[in-house]
Amino acid sequence: MTRQILLDTETTGLIPKDGHRIIEIGCVELINRRLTGNNLHFYLNPDREIDLGALKVHGLTNEFLAKKPSFKHIIDEFINYIQNAQIIAHNAKFDIGFINHEISLLEQDIYNKFLPLTDHIKVIDTLAIAKKLFPGQKNSLDALCKRYNVDNKHRELHGALLDANLLAQVYLAMTGGQNSFDFQEERVESYNQNHFNNKQSVLQKHQIRIITANSEELALHNKFMETISE
Repeated sequence: MTRQILLDTETTGLIPKDGHRIIEIGCVELINRRLTGNNLHFYLNPDREIDLGALKVHGLTNEFLAKKPSFKHIIDEFINYIQNAQIIAHNAKFDIGFINHEISLLEQDIYNKFLPLTDHIKVIDTLAIAKKLFPGQKNSLDALCKRYNVDNKHRELHGALLDANLLAQVYLAMTGGQNSFDFQEERVESYNQNHFNNKQSVLQKHQIRIITANSEELALHNKFMETISE
């Protein structure tokens, strides 16, 4: 049995050493290349302000996250979930780097044995795979969705579970054929709607204006993300 976890995170900014934190984790489980529906998802309170650039990308506000758990409160569930699995992430250096950073901030010595995660869990980087398959081309998740005809029209803002689901489809197509996703569609659509409604209710309550990044800003963001993975 091959168990794989498609993983994505959203964060307060780009660089952990600058004090940035994880605010959302999304995990999608594959067993023998089939979606199981046994997914894991958290919104997290970062205990710091979110950079405007990051806010434009994912739309998650400090007000919305204020009553969510901290990373230390979900670490046990998260570690238990990802054990005995391969982790698959797009630009894995970014996501795994942030997870390592979060674990390093915990006071309990018991968690230090998981650092770095790559010493204990195999990590597959789909960005590295895509660069080998399509050298010199755009290899963002959006670009790969378009290349493999994966429907991402509902992806107006980034979301960790949403992106992990998209990545699952891209990964399967990229590595030898896409399996059926029909039974997942209702689950994914429900998450998408809740993700959107949560953001909208927070924005309306606090009258916060979110300026969506334009195509040029998103292109610069994606270019920077690919640069830091090299």
